[in-house]
Amino acid sequence: MHCRCLAATALLAALWTNTALAVDDAASYHVGESQRLFHPDVPRHWRGAKTEGLLTRVWYPVDPNVPETSHEIGAPGYPIFRGHPAADNAPLSSAHATYPLLLLSHGTGGSADSLDWLGAALAADGYVVAGVNHPGNNALEPVTRQGFTLWWERAVDVSEVIDGILADPALGSHIDRERIGAVGFSLGGYTVLELAGARTNVQAFEDFCSSPAADAICHAPEMDALHDDPAAVVPSAETTASLARAGVSYRDTRIKAALAIAPALGMAFDRASFSEIDIPVTLVAGTADVTVPVETNIRRMAGFLPKASVVMLPGATHYSFLDVCLPAVVDQLALFCKDNPGNDRDTVHAKAIEQAHVFFAKALR
Repeated sequence: MHCRCLAATALLAALWTNTALAVDDAASYHVGESQRLFHPDVPRHWRGAKTEGLLTRVWYPVDPNVPETSHEIGAPGYPIFRGHPAADNAPLSSAHATYPLLLLSHGTGGSADSLDWLGAALAADGYVVAGVNHPGNNALEPVTRQGFTLWWERAVDVSEVIDGILADPALGSHIDRERIGAVGFSLGGYTVLELAGARTNVQAFEDFCSSPAADAICHAPEMDALHDDPAAVVPSAETTASLARAGVSYRDTRIKAALAIAPALGMAFDRASFSEIDIPVTLVAGTADVTVPVETNIRRMAGFLPKASVVMLPGATHYSFLDVCLPAVVDQLALFCKDNPGNDRDTVHAKAIEQAHVFFAKALR
């Protein structure tokens, strides 16, 4: 076993192997993992983040004769989540010349590895999956005010990771550029909708959160993790410029399909926000989500996207879509680790994975 310095859960190999609908029925892949640090033209330190680059976890298919090793996820000496077995830095499978690419966006205060269960399952099914750790809003460093509030900047992160993957010496020539999709959880669900063409209405969200109708989305538990320098409360020139472009389109035309899991910030969208979305979209959430309430988020978004598929998983909560916690930390991290009685996180993951397989196999045909 070895630990990876990231945060969130995983799925037993047997579960998703039995439920997977393969991209290529003739292929059965093991999972490879590697890491990249992309350096875009504009460094990210202005968000108050300690890293200037885009640290990205990559899952990808490897030949089934390549051995996988066990992984746990968390800080060294303090594992939190059960990871999927993987072959570190193994060569990409030679079964095909090219593979479809999926971009993965994590939720507030999480990390790419908090969605290891999903990234690994999709890699085993024949996708290259690249998950960026959004600067200023991830589990690897203190969450900053800019990283927490300038949500639309996350779409730029993802687009620049696409640039990086396509230029990557080991992966770039093996990506099918006509088969690129995006999948995100929570604030990552919002991010992939932006990449699909949604436009943010910051004022509408602020008005909602200052009204009597305000709900849990206005008081995310991750807000308690903000560790800003007091000077950061005063907007910098970069922050002011970012706020001015909040409502522009961040559509990335390379992305052909978007899957949003428990998507957040529904009240930052109105009907006009979705008028430019013309790619396939699927929305997935749990019926028992009280962190990102169903009515003001997934159901509101679905009302603006009549052609989108909507899948509600009975009894699943918001954090059911994180990796499976190790027994030693369940009580300590109860908010993120405990599911409702009668609800099994592995089962929730298996159902979500099946939806992802079905959706992307059709949308990226």
